[in-house]
Amino acid sequence: MALPIVLVLLYLAVVAGGLALLASASVSASELESVRCRLQGTPRPPAFSQDGDFVIGGFMICQEVLTDLSSIYRMDSRELRFSRAMVFAVEEINNSSDLLPGITLGYQVHDSCSSVPMAVKVAFQLANGLDPMFDTGEQCSGSTTVTAIVGESASTPTISMLRIIGPFGIPQVSHFSTCACLSDKKQYPTFFRTIPSDQFQAAALAHLIRHFGWTWIGAVRSDSDYGNNGMAAFLQAAQEEGICVEYSEAFSRTNPLSRVQRVADVIRSSTARVVVAFVSSGDMRILLEEMERLPSPPRQWIGSETWVTDPDMLRFRLFAGAIGFGIQRSVIPGLRDFLLDLSPQKVSNSTLLTEFWEGAFGCRMRTGIYLSIYLSIYPSIHPSTNLSLQTPYTDTSQLRVTNMVYKAVYAIAHAIHSIVCEERENSTVNCNKNLNVKPTQVLERLRRVNFSRNGYQVSFDANGDPVATYELVNWQIRESGKMEFVTVGRYDASLPPDQRFDMEREITWVKNSTQVPVSVCSESCPPGTRKAVQKGKPVCCYDCIQCAEGEISNNTDCLICPEEYWPNAERDRCILKPVEYLSFHEVLGIILTACSVVGACLAIATTTVFYRHRTSAIVRANNSELSYLLLFSLTLCFLCSLTFIGRPSEWSCMLRHTAFGITFVLCISCVLGKTIVVLMAFRATLPASNVMKWFGPPQQRLTVVSFTFVQALICTLWLVLSPPFPIKNLTTYKEKIILECDVGSAIGFWGVLGYIGLLSLLCFVLAFLARKLPDNFNEAKFITFSMLIFCAVWITFIPAYVSSPGKLTVAVEIFAIITSSFGLFFLLFVPKCFIILFRPEKNTKKHLMEKTSNDKRY
Repeated sequence: MALPIVLVLLYLAVVAGGLALLASASVSASELESVRCRLQGTPRPPAFSQDGDFVIGGFMICQEVLTDLSSIYRMDSRELRFSRAMVFAVEEINNSSDLLPGITLGYQVHDSCSSVPMAVKVAFQLANGLDPMFDTGEQCSGSTTVTAIVGESASTPTISMLRIIGPFGIPQVSHFSTCACLSDKKQYPTFFRTIPSDQFQAAALAHLIRHFGWTWIGAVRSDSDYGNNGMAAFLQAAQEEGICVEYSEAFSRTNPLSRVQRVADVIRSSTARVVVAFVSSGDMRILLEEMERLPSPPRQWIGSETWVTDPDMLRFRLFAGAIGFGIQRSVIPGLRDFLLDLSPQKVSNSTLLTEFWEGAFGCRMRTGIYLSIYLSIYPSIHPSTNLSLQTPYTDTSQLRVTNMVYKAVYAIAHAIHSIVCEERENSTVNCNKNLNVKPTQVLERLRRVNFSRNGYQVSFDANGDPVATYELVNWQIRESGKMEFVTVGRYDASLPPDQRFDMEREITWVKNSTQVPVSVCSESCPPGTRKAVQKGKPVCCYDCIQCAEGEISNNTDCLICPEEYWPNAERDRCILKPVEYLSFHEVLGIILTACSVVGACLAIATTTVFYRHRTSAIVRANNSELSYLLLFSLTLCFLCSLTFIGRPSEWSCMLRHTAFGITFVLCISCVLGKTIVVLMAFRATLPASNVMKWFGPPQQRLTVVSFTFVQALICTLWLVLSPPFPIKNLTTYKEKIILECDVGSAIGFWGVLGYIGLLSLLCFVLAFLARKLPDNFNEAKFITFSMLIFCAVWITFIPAYVSSPGKLTVAVEIFAIITSSFGLFFLLFVPKCFIILFRPEKNTKKHLMEKTSNDKRY
């Protein structure tokens, strides 16, 4: 609030003075040409000045105000170097035969003392000149005394100055005002700068923090346009990078000490181990002094270019390891010699140089006659004779911002050159020093300057900003024990986003460690968990909650895997579910295959036995034709179970059910035929019975074919209308896929089973009725027991089939096929084979007839 109040009061004073002047004049229109204007207040002489054909104004902060409560100033030797660099650049241009030949540039370099009122006063002074009284024909609106201005070093005074000189069209090229707000050409159309905007630095800092994995940081800033706007841009960039800020504190060196102490206490008590400081050098110096008074746990400091490359800060050894982006280091030939070329005569002509001299050498300059004697005795301070003077003023090893001053002067000179000079046919340059150059002309030409000086390109974009390039600077303690700035990386905003940041060497972190410090609010969640933001805290503070089954974690949330995928053991990615089916290679498949093959081999072996003993009594008495057909169908029943094993396919699904249905009906039809033959044969032994001629071999064959044809017809309709097909069962097991055959039509499937069950039940009833026939017809008993086992197996099969999961469903069906087949085989053929092979004496017609006669007696 202080800045707007000061500006308002100052404007009111100017307006009031103008009104008083007009009221006292009381002139008519005819007397307008004789109006004399008076400057309000006492003019402030420049710190350095020189007359010239075209004059460039300059603003530096050579003396820094320490408090608003008293007029206490401190010499800033670094800023003094900036002002002397401007003088050096002007003199270098004046001695140049290529740039502005025959033209002398003048300068007026003022010390704003980091004070906004002082900057505003000097801005009015540059616009009006230094004469206390001057004539004008346009009511005190004469032309300005400067064509352009270099400065200011701070953003807040720069903004205040632009409000004053902007309406006059005077271009201002700043070397150190980095506030992103100054890129707004609607508000500041006359502003340019040779240092990049904080908008680029904020993005670079956010990228740097994310590069090292820091998601939980603290933030401090200067309570000024520079700090507030810079931090706002950084916080926005940090949010886009997923970085959380634990605290954001603002302060100023002009605040009460208690305010600075409170900020320091917040830093000490915080859990964030990384602190980003968008702070001016003067403010940062106060904060670091307070932090050193009561050291806190180690903190990794990330600095803005204003203080992180300030040599005066290297005295704070507690903060070794600090990193930040600074302006590229450069070399300006001849500057160091110029800075050290301070004769007592030159020093005595400048109050700033006098103060610097006295502070550097611990002596006082003499006045009057003593000065003449002093000048005759003391030699000039020159690098060849005085190498012991080590201050930020003489330190040219880290020329960063100094080069921005140098480039700003040259940019203005090139703009003036394009106005007053023209190149002739013989390659000579002719410049007109008498040309009336207006600031608006220089402003227009500044937008188009594009040149190179000492290997550094100078140009401005549409917002008056240069190309943003930075060096990543690290505070490192060398083996000698001296702390130095070391360039460890670079950032170039003109490159693609993934190529802007480049690390060149290893960073030395806080406490001289080579291990990257960790600064997070919550540790990363382990695999299989998701983040749950803690109530009332930033998104970087969270609890880890277990993900549900079938989900993976991407460090922020749980994601459901696609239908055919399942989380891996770490639960950090989805992998294809294993596919499962009853194969020939697993134990269960091998056992069932072996049982099926053994059953088929036994049926074939029995057929061979029957064929070899086809003339024997027991074979002929048991309807050998139906027996052969039954053994053939049993062989097919055993073998059809193999179609249920292996990877299901479209053909195997259709084959397995139809083959099973038809072969079993063929089998049951044969058993049913044998049962009917037994009953017919018994009735044929009764007196006057002629039944067997109606159920001879042709009728038996027709019966088997008819029953089988019905099943074949059902299967054909099933395959035509809605055949079985392979499917991926994703519901039985969540973690795996079961390959199985869908029956297609449930009516067709249960119709096939129902028809088999109907024939089995009919066969069982007929066999049960014939169970007490004479002994030579006792095959009915075995048929009864075999059908009882058959029905029991398939009745049990239904609930087992429905309730069995996955591939066990197929195993249950194969087990029912093999079990029922073995039941029929063992009860119908094993007793006969036993007699044929091991009791041949019983395999005679006489034995069978004797047994029948014995049965009739009873």
